[in-house]
Amino acid sequence: MGLELKQSLKLSQQLVMTPQLQQAIKLLQLGRLELVETINQELLENPLLEVEDSPDGDTPASEVPASQEPTPPEGENKLEEFEVSEKAKEEFDWENYLGEYSSAPSRGEGAGREVPDSFSYENVLSKPTSLKDHLLWQLRMADLDEVQMEIGAALIESLRPDGYLKISIEEAAAMRQVEPAEVEKVLAVIQRFDPLGVAARDLAECLIIQATELYPANDLLFEVLENHLPDLERRKYQVIARKQKVSLDQVAEVLGIIQTLDPKPGYTINDEQPQYITPDIYLYKIDGQWVIVLNEDGLPKLKVNNFYKEALAKGASPEAKEYVQTKLRGALWLIRSIHQRQRTIYKVAQSLVKFQHDFFEKGIAYLKPLVLRDVAEDVGMHESTISRVTTNKYIHTPQGVYELKFFFNSSINRVQGEAVASEAVKERIRRMIADEDPTKPLSDQAIADRLKEENIEIARRTVAKYRELLGLLPSSRRRQLLGTVK
Repeated sequence: MGLELKQSLKLSQQLVMTPQLQQAIKLLQLGRLELVETINQELLENPLLEVEDSPDGDTPASEVPASQEPTPPEGENKLEEFEVSEKAKEEFDWENYLGEYSSAPSRGEGAGREVPDSFSYENVLSKPTSLKDHLLWQLRMADLDEVQMEIGAALIESLRPDGYLKISIEEAAAMRQVEPAEVEKVLAVIQRFDPLGVAARDLAECLIIQATELYPANDLLFEVLENHLPDLERRKYQVIARKQKVSLDQVAEVLGIIQTLDPKPGYTINDEQPQYITPDIYLYKIDGQWVIVLNEDGLPKLKVNNFYKEALAKGASPEAKEYVQTKLRGALWLIRSIHQRQRTIYKVAQSLVKFQHDFFEKGIAYLKPLVLRDVAEDVGMHESTISRVTTNKYIHTPQGVYELKFFFNSSINRVQGEAVASEAVKERIRRMIADEDPTKPLSDQAIADRLKEENIEIARRTVAKYRELLGLLPSSRRRQLLGTVK
């Protein structure tokens, strides 16, 4: 099982997941308020970091026209002027991981513009995304046929809150009346979803899924996960070292890696309480041009403390120098990662404005089908990066506040012409039911027939599924409810 899983989940590019890179990936996933909390924590723990005061005492938002490539702020690269090791400068090739960038989203030409009063900066109450909703959204983006989609939905519905599968492959196959091999195939797809390790059948498989994505080249790690978890639990490190013919230090290193993995990945996403959100991005129109504003209000602008830079230049004991260099690398990496996070969000927002231009102009009826691959190819990033960037990030638009994930949705064929987005079809169904004669509610088949007249090819059962997702009752129940009210 382990070797097959390792091969099926192997990254296309063999990346060494250093702690610094793990931090950078984590920053991509954080919402704006979570990012502020993380930065404040780093300010407490790293004495080389300090906040750079802006002239007006506040950190302005980054504003650039949506059609214009952002440019780096003057002096952004001054951190590289004092002496640091090459390891600190080049610990990871960002261009290889996220795509080629030569600039960062900053004030640019749009700096100094007033944000129109019609845009509110007040917090927005949003229903949190559950683990199942998060996985079902990714499932809709997967390249699967209708039967596989149904299998995937059934598997996701059968997950425990901690993310583990609570039914066997055979039970799932019997439920959908398919072969177990078909269920295994779909399960392998779901196990590549975020959060890593979800839909595993036991602890070993959960950890192997994560290790395959994060540490694909560490053979000893896979040997330990596949064959020695009981020995680890009993702290029989010498037994592992003897059987694997390695040193105790190597076993300790593997143990340290395992401790960074999440044994219960489902708990990273929960829907227990509502969350208050502030948009990460504002989109508005000025002089006929769409303008993207990155919300950096309250986001500390970091710099390296001059005192420690001068201490390095004047000379210090080897121990002090090593300490300062370590903290300096951490400070530089954090600043670099935050800049990369912001430019990545900008790139993705810019791409969404391009793909969903008609939606921003005219509303939900003009939303187009879009998958992660479309934006990934447009901005030169990996699909998993797009998934991370669009999770827990919100954009304020003339049409309302939306999570970036909203703009990715499957397609419904038209009788003639281009396909239409599933969210646009859902909205059309909602309006049909809202406008129906309450004494003669529309059946799902009647709605499907009306949509076909409007050039939208859709099956009755798809109408039923969308109606249920909208929280709308079937026609018989709507008629009964009317009778009860009378």
